[in-house]
Amino acid sequence: MKLLKRIGLLLLLLAIAIQFVPVNRSNPAVDPNQDYLKVSAAPAEVARLLKASCYDCHSNEAKYPWYSYVAPVSFLVQNHIQEGRSKVNFSTWGNSSAHDQSEALEEIPETIAEGEMPLWDYKLMHPEAKLSEAEKRTLIDWFNSGSQATGQTGGDKNHQEGEDHDD
Repeated sequence: MKLLKRIGLLLLLLAIAIQFVPVNRSNPAVDPNQDYLKVSAAPAEVARLLKASCYDCHSNEAKYPWYSYVAPVSFLVQNHIQEGRSKVNFSTWGNSSAHDQSEALEEIPETIAEGEMPLWDYKLMHPEAKLSEAEKRTLIDWFNSGSQATGQTGGDKNHQEGEDHDD
């Protein structure tokens, strides 16, 4: 029993100690003119869905709920945000190259269709981020339509090359 008490005390001390490890929860400045929703002139429904299901990790507008201040969850949340921004950052869309935009426009609908995004643990804590089949279809159709602006001259043309469209 002494050993179990010592292990328990050690784990408790470790849990307390990791609370003091700093996590950067800052959001870089946002230029609204470079944001995907502005650049693409996305319809209101697409904008609502992206804000609810994607923007916390894929923009510079992350909201940090209470649990993001408790380690080790704080490390996981920050990792998700950093990784999400590195893949697609809707806040800096207009500053991205036509190539990066084109790649993202190919990946986004596939990722949604395969149910890879939003992440399961994000949906667990954010039920509003769960996408119904109709909402998924709305986003997939929007991204597959080729009608969204890429912020670069000729970007849509580059995006559409080699892809089958039902338009």
